[in-house]
Amino acid sequence: MKKEIIKIQDLKREFRMGDEIVHALKGISYTIYEGEFVTIMGSSGSGKSTMLNVLGCLDQPSSGIYEIDGVMVKKLSRNELAQIRNEKIGFIFQAYNLLPRTTSIENAELPLLYNSKVSTAERHDRAVKALQKVGLGERLDHTPAQLSGGQQQRVAIARSLVNDPVVILADEATGNLDTRTSYEIMALFQELNRQGKTIVFVTHEPDIAEFSSRTIVLKDGNVIKDEYNTNIQDAAAALAALPKED
Repeated sequence: MKKEIIKIQDLKREFRMGDEIVHALKGISYTIYEGEFVTIMGSSGSGKSTMLNVLGCLDQPSSGIYEIDGVMVKKLSRNELAQIRNEKIGFIFQAYNLLPRTTSIENAELPLLYNSKVSTAERHDRAVKALQKVGLGERLDHTPAQLSGGQQQRVAIARSLVNDPVVILADEATGNLDTRTSYEIMALFQELNRQGKTIVFVTHEPDIAEFSSRTIVLKDGNVIKDEYNTNIQDAAAALAALPKED
């Protein structure tokens, strides 16, 4: 039996906007197992951003159950939630969210600064290994301004790996990239997934979802589709098939 990494049951999230109550999530249920590569899709207003905030322990559901790696999130204090975010979740954002005046190594080290169990030497070592894993072994001392968009996103991916999280949450991680660079990044995600990483990737791009093994589609706060991809596209092959640049 595969290990449950994310378990959601009858999850609801409501917001009060003036006199109105907005039902952003309307009783959603699904389970994500260890080693899955899941895309969550939906147009603007579908509830996918709210869903991501709940998954990332940045927001609490109004009702229902959310468990991550066997931990019931509802009962946690703010400090415990921060610890879950730091130790169990690797975040990757559309805008990279790198510190502009710091090197690739320093950016990759950031999550470990809050982990008292990790020494300075180990923190440096883990950051170097993560950057090598994403193909940036030659760019360790470069600042974001010295890197392309794709390289900056690779630094962000390295940063998400240093804590060895149980799940990587990516929010429109190819949204700011051209097609070629998007496919490079998706090839990297597929390689990380082959190495056993559980990935939840939020996107609005159907061609990007074709690189994952399962797609969950949200609409108006409900899951309208949850199906396994029977024809997973190979991002490295898709990249190789693109016309050569002049």
